[in-house]
Amino acid sequence: MQVPAPFEYERATSVDHAIALLTRADGEGRLIAGGHSLLPMMKLRLATPEYLIDINDLESELGYVRRVGDDIHIGAMTRHRVLLESDELAEAFPIFRDAERVIADPVVRNRGTLGGSLCQADPSEDLSAVCTTLDASCLIKGEDGERLVPMREFHRGPYETAVGDAAEMLLEVRIPVRAHAGSAYEKVERRAGDWAVVSAGAAVWMDGGTIVDGRVGLAAVGPNTTSIDDVSAALQGATPSRELFDRVGDIAARNCRPSTDQRGSADYKTHLAKVLSSRALARSVSRALGQEA
Repeated sequence: MQVPAPFEYERATSVDHAIALLTRADGEGRLIAGGHSLLPMMKLRLATPEYLIDINDLESELGYVRRVGDDIHIGAMTRHRVLLESDELAEAFPIFRDAERVIADPVVRNRGTLGGSLCQADPSEDLSAVCTTLDASCLIKGEDGERLVPMREFHRGPYETAVGDAAEMLLEVRIPVRAHAGSAYEKVERRAGDWAVVSAGAAVWMDGGTIVDGRVGLAAVGPNTTSIDDVSAALQGATPSRELFDRVGDIAARNCRPSTDQRGSADYKTHLAKVLSSRALARSVSRALGQEA
């Protein structure tokens, strides 16, 4: 029987209240919103917080997608369903809708949040690769105020993030909107809504027929693969071609470190990393050039 260890429970009524409760918990508290990752870990006693702080009442404060100047800001309490249905987000970053269509099922998407996905920091999690590919930044608040952390520095390792253990929480994600951009997400899963066997996100920014900047991020193929510097170097100043897409796929494959498990062998996952990276990049270029919605 899977039963969590004993814990105390309290609902936060504001961001400041949540931070105060985390301070009082002195490193032994965890925030919960959707709970689809935390609760199973608590049942297995892989996570044993002494205090569980429910932040669902903060949805009105932290649940939003809005344009602010040259950025799109997404609140940490924004549900997956909202990310999927937001036309403004899909127009700027179609990669989000691509990814959300293959994340779990409607029950999970109705409750799960962007902040929960990022802060869980599971190496197989989809939105971490999406946000890193788009060069996002994360706004974190704690007792000492707010700080902005680039997404590529947000994840410190599997299940570890830049959000402090004591009394900090993620408030929002900020993504710069740039002209002539395209992005796409590709995923292979064993069944609909499952964790990825391998997934790849890509984004490019074009000047005419030339790629001025580009990124590819992978999930489920080892740590530190949500951003691959060698891919960005290969894409800068390049002209899109089948040969370029294949070369980027080769670079992505060389930079991943998958392990053999019930989802497939390491060799199979490495092959998927190559194919999906190439495919996502090709679709991103097509979108940047207005050839695909």
